[in-house]
Amino acid sequence: MENENKENSYSALRATMATYFPLSDETWNAFLPFCTQRYIPKNTYLYELGEMPTSFSFIVQGLVRGFTCNESGHEYNKNFFCEGQFPGPMTALLTASPSRLAFETIENTLLVEIEFASFRKLLFSNHELMKFQIHYLEKNWLLHKDAREIELVQDDASLRYQQFTKDFPLLVDRLPLYHIASHLGITPTQLSRIRAKLATP
Repeated sequence: MENENKENSYSALRATMATYFPLSDETWNAFLPFCTQRYIPKNTYLYELGEMPTSFSFIVQGLVRGFTCNESGHEYNKNFFCEGQFPGPMTALLTASPSRLAFETIENTLLVEIEFASFRKLLFSNHELMKFQIHYLEKNWLLHKDAREIELVQDDASLRYQQFTKDFPLLVDRLPLYHIASHLGITPTQLSRIRAKLATP
């Protein structure tokens, strides 16, 4: 059963990577040794603030938040990651520096952990993996980052919430409201008022 679960997890990872760029069996077999299936209970850190990370992850099943804290301990949820997504402190990995983000499971989570140094080494010698990385970064870092920054500057809280429900319809009912409020930069009370107003015919 464990081997079957591992095969299913790796199949899900390969299928998701193929949506960006398909990998040949040769590339996949070279990449697979860097992967480890892990089960992480709810409310458990994948990566902590200040940690020197060595990996990033792929979510097979579950939900993870990426967040930071200010000096007073107030948390800000930067991103949420669910099935088919890749949480990890990528800036810290790329710069070999302590992570300025923490990543914590919101649900019990099954994931594949990917060892970064080996992935990076293969990346620079394999054109298929390089094309996967380029397409992934374009969609998830550049395009999403631009849209997010425009929303924060131009949209009021109500519009930001409505956009969130359009972008992440499957997460609205899975996330506690205080996590959504933190992501939007408002208080839970403000979010409750917005939701009540939108629900009023």
